[in-house]
Amino acid sequence: MMPNTERLVQSLVELIRIPSVNPFNTPAGPGQREQELAEHLLARFEGLGLETGRREGTAGRPNVWGRLKGRGDGPSVMLAAHLDTVGTEGYAGAFEPQVRDGRVTGRGACDMKGALACYLEVIRMLSEGGVRLPGDVIVAGLVDEEHVQIGSLDMGRHGPHADYGIIGEPTGLRICPVHKGQLGVFIRTRGRGAHSSGPENGVNAVEHMGAVLQHLAGLNAELRERGPRHPLCGTGRFSVNVIRGGTVVSSIPDWCEIEADRRFLPGEDVQAILGDYRARLAELSAQLPDLRVEVSAEPSLLVPALDVPVDSPLVRALQTATAQVTGAAGEVAAFAGGTDAPNLGFPCVIFGPGALEQAHSSDEFVEVRQMEQASLVYLQTLLELNGLQGRHAPEPVPDD
Repeated sequence: MMPNTERLVQSLVELIRIPSVNPFNTPAGPGQREQELAEHLLARFEGLGLETGRREGTAGRPNVWGRLKGRGDGPSVMLAAHLDTVGTEGYAGAFEPQVRDGRVTGRGACDMKGALACYLEVIRMLSEGGVRLPGDVIVAGLVDEEHVQIGSLDMGRHGPHADYGIIGEPTGLRICPVHKGQLGVFIRTRGRGAHSSGPENGVNAVEHMGAVLQHLAGLNAELRERGPRHPLCGTGRFSVNVIRGGTVVSSIPDWCEIEADRRFLPGEDVQAILGDYRARLAELSAQLPDLRVEVSAEPSLLVPALDVPVDSPLVRALQTATAQVTGAAGEVAAFAGGTDAPNLGFPCVIFGPGALEQAHSSDEFVEVRQMEQASLVYLQTLLELNGLQGRHAPEPVPDD
């Protein structure tokens, strides 16, 4: 069984042409939601003879899935991908995909509609090869990964569920069973407003935030040099990426707010991280009696860390399949970003075509060769997990 390259590429072209930009904090509507892409996928699932389902994670933004029923005596495997993309500001022709020089370009090409196209090809290969697996295969499309992960959180609570999952984020065909978590928090300073002609009559919250930023400035270096270390993820990270404060230039600001990003390791405790923020700011408050500073009680964003054992059956199956398909041992590594994987409630590994560096760029693309390879690795992993290894082994598709 081998993928049909023309069909694989055409699938991706069709998916890119359907805008599914995440609306983030704006009202969802055509082009800025996932609904149209979800409806397209449901039609594709039905055309492939799959049992289908949908459930709205939030109004007008449904998760969708198709199930290829197995014989009932093997593990179920979910092939999952998010339906949303980031925006396209400054990206001319983002939804006009081009196929040239062995690449497919366009918004979502590698993040992560390329994986969706591969999943569809896997189902076709199984069908055309007359293979009925012992276990079910579920192809799932999830909403809102690029924002607060409404889709995967909802699927984790309500299903469908599986024994194993693969998330086709762009890893360059590296096998990624772990990634750091992400904790976003608001830190706010409170001051006292006054007319700017008499700044001494107020308390400037923006200036006090400057003291907070200076006090936290060495935290990232501290984590890298002396913080806990994970064998694949390395060390944690800290950065301040959003700042807001004041209203008009003629008024002393009585508030200022930053949003800090903390990438934490598997095993690190979120409450301990929040406690560390508060302890550091208490030190500063002792030095600046007028300082009023607080850390938000609830995270602005919380993406759990992923930590699947490297010797799990899923990782081993992906390693075997990658070696069969590419002729080289599959590299096991940490994924750099956060994903839907930890929310689903069963062991998931990140593996997909494309380079993460291309995601969110204004020249997004995926290599066709990697899509061919990924399709075969997904297929061989399903066979391996179902005890059918070696019976349908493909010819290797090495890198050029």
